[in-house]
Amino acid sequence: MRLYHHPMSSNARRALMTAIHLELPLELTEVNLMSADDRRLLGELNLNGKLPVLADGDFLLWESCAIMQYLADQVPGQTIYPQAPQARADVNRWLFWASQHFAPAVAVLAWEHAWKGMTGQGGPDPLEVARGERELATYATVLDTHLAGREWLSGDSLTLADFAVAAPLMYSERLNLPLAPYPHLLAWRQRVQQLRAWQATEVTLIPA
Repeated sequence: MRLYHHPMSSNARRALMTAIHLELPLELTEVNLMSADDRRLLGELNLNGKLPVLADGDFLLWESCAIMQYLADQVPGQTIYPQAPQARADVNRWLFWASQHFAPAVAVLAWEHAWKGMTGQGGPDPLEVARGERELATYATVLDTHLAGREWLSGDSLTLADFAVAAPLMYSERLNLPLAPYPHLLAWRQRVQQLRAWQATEVTLIPA
């Protein structure tokens, strides 16, 4: 299987962490989104023009959480994507929550504080920054409340849910994300950061 990715993409990192944790070998192709040729190739693989994309023979799969699920299902006996219907549904709940709510909130601040300037589109918009901070506070509160008394998001051990929700936090320090009010979230993030899969996918942070 081949994963089309970029190391600075938190969505691609979700998939790569999953493969590393499962010890599932992938061929990696880095896609440079600043290259017209690479963007053209990506558009052929995924009409949405977004990373990551997994190629398993002629089968092309996009959407990071779908890739995570697919990779887990390749490994008999794995424990990060449970088989029991309710346990699996709980993991799925957090995968969808990460994609629909948490990651988009972080993405507003990432765009305003980092990517916007890097692509020559000006400085932060205070209204957008305020919106991102409000949304982050809403969902960080949900996450912090859920993690009180828990080590991991779903069940008693690490699952895909932890990789999916943690990945957007890869630039927390660079973006100065206001996470201090959320001690349970921070303690959980520290546990994730100790995982081999997280450490193996660390990259140089986006420049200030």
